[in-house]
Amino acid sequence: MKKILIPVVLGLLGSGSCMNGQPAPSPVKFKKHTLTKEFFAEGVAVGDVNRDGKPDILAGSYWFEAPEWKSHELAPPLSFAVNTYGNAFLHFTMDVNRDGWVDFIRIDHPGEAAYWYENPKGKPGHWPMHLLHSSVGNESPLFEDVDGDGRPDLICNDSKTKEFVWLKAPSGKGVTQWEKFVISDNDTLATHKYTHGLGFADMNGDGRKDVIITKGWWEAPKDRKQKNWVFHPADFGEPCAQMYTGDFNKDGLLDVIATSAHQFGVWWYEQGKGPGGSPTWKTHLIDKSLGQTHSLAVSDLSGDGKPDLVTGKRFFAHNGNDPGEHDPPLLIWYEFVPGKNPSWIRHVIDENSGSGLQLVVQDMNGDGRNDLVIGNKRGIFYFEREK
Repeated sequence: MKKILIPVVLGLLGSGSCMNGQPAPSPVKFKKHTLTKEFFAEGVAVGDVNRDGKPDILAGSYWFEAPEWKSHELAPPLSFAVNTYGNAFLHFTMDVNRDGWVDFIRIDHPGEAAYWYENPKGKPGHWPMHLLHSSVGNESPLFEDVDGDGRPDLICNDSKTKEFVWLKAPSGKGVTQWEKFVISDNDTLATHKYTHGLGFADMNGDGRKDVIITKGWWEAPKDRKQKNWVFHPADFGEPCAQMYTGDFNKDGLLDVIATSAHQFGVWWYEQGKGPGGSPTWKTHLIDKSLGQTHSLAVSDLSGDGKPDLVTGKRFFAHNGNDPGEHDPPLLIWYEFVPGKNPSWIRHVIDENSGSGLQLVVQDMNGDGRNDLVIGNKRGIFYFEREK
């Protein structure tokens, strides 16, 4: 694959705006690096592949070596037409077998088998491929430490067995087997392979992180390996992407934030108290102009310690069949404005990239500022934060 590296200074391509439509200057600028314009992944991950102290970018069949972003094959090269689906929906990195080298995880089309690729420790050739699990469903699987052992696990559904599960990462050195634990065997709760929306946060303040879906949340027991966690129904809207929480209006109650995977909209759900202290949820619209926001990250981009949002249009999510499919593929960040009625100011980062099924927000060059890494049908992009 021929590498393309195109730096462009960004940040004020479009004016920001509050919900009243008034323009607002962006306090954040980015330099856009186009690593490739080929479509071979809608996910992306970051990890120090060659142990040189610099985070590299991994997507599809390749890893891109920092800081010049030279491409290397890690698997037989595959690229796809824009009006089709690929085999690389989401990616994650971790040292799976504890040999001191970061490995690569590839989540395929929802419901298909997922694999992890073993880092060859600098040896030439493609990386050895290992089965992670035979069926990984949900369109936004999460990579989080469920049991508190310091190693991230995979939260998803097993659409073959109609169970919602978490897959425990191998714990012993040289061990490669992932162990399945059932959160719910109720096949009416988010077990279809195309289920959208997933979050991981402590919803009830007991110190244990729970699993959130659009229909409510599963309460984590003391023993996370226990089968069939208690489910608490709630209405968190239509099919979405990654879900996050925070006390956005500072009333002491945890709220939820989400974006629409295939329609238009970004929302936050305000928690209140109903009769007897039961929780209620009120929907607040943040933005209805951006469609197919199939990925979401919450991060302090402006440096003020507040929860900003990053999202973007998933380019041609359903190959031309979703509302807004032919709109410009925008990449957006929303600057948080706190208060009793909090709001987010909309800023356009880029008008010709969008996002995929996940976003990586991480300091890539060691300057203490968060950068963005994107993978989608437009290519692979690194947005370097300008000083």
